[in-house]
Order: sequence, then structure tokens, then C-alpha cells
Amino acid sequence: MPRSEFYPPIDPYQTGTLAVDGLHTVYWEQAGNPRGVPVMFLHGGPGAGASPTHRRFFDPAHYRVVVMDQRGAGRSTPLGEIRENTTERLVEDIETLRRHLGIERWHLFGGSWGSTLALAYAQTHPERCLGLILRGIFLMRKSEIDWFLYSMRVLFPEAWAAFTAHIPEAERGDLLEAYWRRLDSPDRLVRMAAARVWSVYEGSCSSLLPSPELIAASGEDTHALGLARIEAHYFRSNRFEPEDKLLRDVHRIRHIPGIIVQGRYDVVCPPISADELHRAWPEADYRIIPDAGHSAMEPGIRAALVQATERFKEYR
Repeated sequence: MPRSEFYPPIDPYQTGTLAVDGLHTVYWEQAGNPRGVPVMFLHGGPGAGASPTHRRFFDPAHYRVVVMDQRGAGRSTPLGEIRENTTERLVEDIETLRRHLGIERWHLFGGSWGSTLALAYAQTHPERCLGLILRGIFLMRKSEIDWFLYSMRVLFPEAWAAFTAHIPEAERGDLLEAYWRRLDSPDRLVRMAAARVWSVYEGSCSSLLPSPELIAASGEDTHALGLARIEAHYFRSNRFEPEDKLLRDVHRIRHIPGIIVQGRYDVVCPPISADELHRAWPEADYRIIPDAGHSAMEPGIRAALVQATERFKEYR
């Protein structure tokens, strides 16, 4: 039977920071086998940051696990900084870190926004990719953003009511701009209040069954500020041109082994995007998890992702 449970907790064997320009410094770490097959973990959000749990998807005897907090997220500095923060810059940062660590080729593992960034990097640098493991597909299209801001209320009306209650009724016609005015406020208390509501809204809709632990983590200051501020910034200012660029450019990666894992009841990133990606990339293995939502921590998704890393041991 293939393994489907997390590997035990593991500490990094190396951590560091890398100044990627005159403003941003990104945090990175390596765990597992220093001589193992490299795999780059790309966290979600954008802006969510990585956690120690994310190392546990990988066999530490086989993989050299590289984790980076993206610009403005987690342990990278400045936290929540939107200047010089674009998808193209994040792709450059991944490539800069690859060269810094002396890695020739690696796997990419990313969920939600991490799937977006993995696709963008792989389509830019296909020669550097051994394989892609993607979960909860998000393609940064207006339809997906509008779904998040307005249509998730169809299934999570209570969470959406709390999300909109933070905004005066007169401003609710454009929730993104209303939130951005607060997330970009010079008043820290105003910024943090909006960030917590935004982040808890997302966390409340991210699992098939209620998860008090996930909701509590969503309200933590560093996570909330990085996630809400950078996510809103990307929704406003970092769309792809053309909008379906990631689908149009799939031809650049169709030769690369791929596994797509998608929760059937993922409300944050509905399955339609994963379905469209797989139709454009039929060579990729596509797994719908019938009893899961969005979170990578849900049992079925977690098991499928561990199984994917086990399968990818054959690619070196």
C-alpha cells in the first residue's frame, strides 16, 4: 500500500534569508536529505507564508525540501509589502533561490495560489522542472476573484455576512476596493482589523467540515496581514495578460510529469479551474477527492498529496 499519512515532524537543516532586491528579503529553509531530489514547496495566498507542517508531505530520506516565504509573506520582510511585488518578481525570486542553492532541476509542489505560481514558474523555466504536484487550482481570472468576493455566499452565507459586515453598506458594491482602502490604511489598527476579517472569511470557507483550528490560525496577526494585504493587492493589480495565459501556455509544460489534486467541494477554488487545466494538459494525472474542500490538511487531499510525492520518487 502506498503511504498516505504525513511524515513525522522535521526541523530544517539550513535556514537563511536572501535579499532579492533593495526592498525585499525572502526567508528560505531546507529540510530532509541534503543530497536528495530537490522539491520546492510554494505556499498559498498569495501572502499566506509556509509552516512547519508543509515539510511533512515529503519523505525526508528521499527529498531535499526547499521552502520559501514569498515576498511580503511569513518570515520575509517587509511583511505585507506590495511594492515590487508581482507574479513576475516571485518567479524571479524562485529562480534566484534555485541558483543560490546550486540546484539544477527540481520538483514544484503548490496549492491554491501556490498552483498558480508553480504554473507560472514552470511555463517560464520548463527546463528546470522535474515534475509538478498541484492542488486546488487557481488561475487568477476575474471570474475566480469575483467568485471569492461575492459568490461564495451561496454556500457560506454566514461567513460572507461577517465578511461584508466589516464594510459600510454604501461601499459594498465594490468589496475589493473597500477592503483595499482599509488594508492600505496608515492606521495599523484599521489595517489589522480588515486583515483579520478577510483572512478568517477565507479560512471559514476552506474546509468541507468546520475547522476551528484553521479559523483560529487564519486570525493570527502575521498570517492575516500578509494574506489579506497581498491577496487583495494581487486581485487588484496582478492579473495575467491575457487573462487565460496559464491555460494558453500549458503547451510549454505538457512534457513534464504532473499530478493535479482537487477537492470536489472546494469552494475557495472551485473544480472548474482544475477541470479546464486538465483538459488543456491531459497528460497530467487528475485526482478529484470526493469528500474534501480546499484545505491541503483535509484527510483525502493530504493523503493524495503524500501519495503524489511518493509516486514522484521515480523522477530524478
